[in-house]
Order: sequence, then C-alpha cells, then structure tokens
Amino acid sequence: MMNNYDGPAVVISGLQVVRGHRDVIPGLHLEVPAGEVVGLLGPSGSGKSTLMRCIVGVQVVKAGTVTVLGHPAGSAALRREVGYVTQTPSVYDDLTVRENIAYFARAVGLRGTGLRDAVDRTLVEVDLVDFAGQLVRDLSGGQESRVSLAAALVGRPTLLVLDEPTVGLDPVLRRDLWELFARLAEQGHSLVVSSHVMDEATRCDRLVLLREGEVLADLTPDELLVRTGAVDADAAFLALIDAEAASHRSAS
Repeated sequence: MMNNYDGPAVVISGLQVVRGHRDVIPGLHLEVPAGEVVGLLGPSGSGKSTLMRCIVGVQVVKAGTVTVLGHPAGSAALRREVGYVTQTPSVYDDLTVRENIAYFARAVGLRGTGLRDAVDRTLVEVDLVDFAGQLVRDLSGGQESRVSLAAALVGRPTLLVLDEPTVGLDPVLRRDLWELFARLAEQGHSLVVSSHVMDEATRCDRLVLLREGEVLADLTPDELLVRTGAVDADAAFLALIDAEAASHRSAS
C-alpha cells in the first residue's frame, strides 16, 4: 500500500510534550526522509516511544506540529498508510497467529486471494510459518512480538513506525528483520525504527540520536563515526553525550 505523496515522510516542528510537570520533549524539530530506514536511537527514557506516539497521532502534545505523509498526525487519511508496532504486543491472544494476521489484513481492505497471499508472505517474513495454527496465548514473548510486527506489515503501509521490534529476538531473526526493513525501504516504504541497541545503528540509512527528548544528532552512520572519531555506534553515542555535557559546563 503506497500513496502518491512525494515529500518527507514526517515533518516535526516545535514539538513539546509535557508529562506531569516535566518536558518529556521540550521543543523538537525533525524531518524524516521518505524511502529510508531511520533509526531512532537512545537510552531508555530518552523520549523515543513518546516521539513515536506523536508520529502516529496517539500522544497528547502541548505545542508544535507533526505532519505525516502530508497530513496531520492521526488523520483519518493515514489509517491505512501508517503501520505501528508498540513495545507491548497488541494482538488477540484467543486467535491463532494466522487469524490475527488475516484480521489486520481485512482491516486495511485486503480480500480474497490478495488477503491469503499477503498473510502467507508475512508469515514467512517474520518466521512464523510453523506456528500459524497456534493460539497467540500459547506463544513465547518473542513469538508474540513477531505476530504484532506481522499485523503491521501485512498491509504494506507507506510508513512503518516500529518501537523496538527486535527486542527479545535471537540474532538470526534480528538480522533477517533488518534485511526485510532494508528491502521495504528499497521498494519506497519509509520506516522509523527505535532501538537502544547501538549495534543496530549500522543497519539504518539515517540515525536520529535522542537524549532527554532532544536530538543530539541527525546523520548517517558513516557521518556519525566521522564526526565523533569513534570506532562504533556505542562509542560515538557516548562521545556525543560527553561533548554535550562539556558544552553545558562551559556555557554555565
């Protein structure tokens, strides 16, 4: 499922999100290019999940705008264009794996042979063919997470927003999923994928590094290493944090 919009996948301007009396996101500006895998990286509590909820239009914001595929985030026009995978699987535990994926396929308008083909293809992509007939309640946590990912993938949305989709998965499946993400981007889909695992950064086309709701860097993996002089993403992120802390000390 692809629309004809040819601008950036996401444009965020002056975004502010307040939780309690704290600015979770204090005033963020960001543009997510179309047709790329954009990694949203940072430690726990950096604002990744909050930012993703803003992109899909389910987060209350205090100020700013979030435009997705040319429409305000959460617009009815985006319901079939945006797929969202949360950290907590959001599928039905009293249905089988196949029934879950078919349900979400019907929700985005697939019918007949097209629906069956999409379900079969997606089962292969997330390595759940052998579990297609099992109830979700009988699966492991990692398998249930894959069902949730399949539910978002089956309709081939223009934009996929994936909140730590590889957590709890074995290294082989993690590798296979990142290869799938790259193929989707090559086909013109846009992906925003969050992670706190820095070694996944090298699999992204572009990186957005967050800390305390602010963008530390927005660049390619190669640019990140060149900018910091680090040998890997972990060291690069720490170098950026150290540089930011030094800047704050000198300013005060």
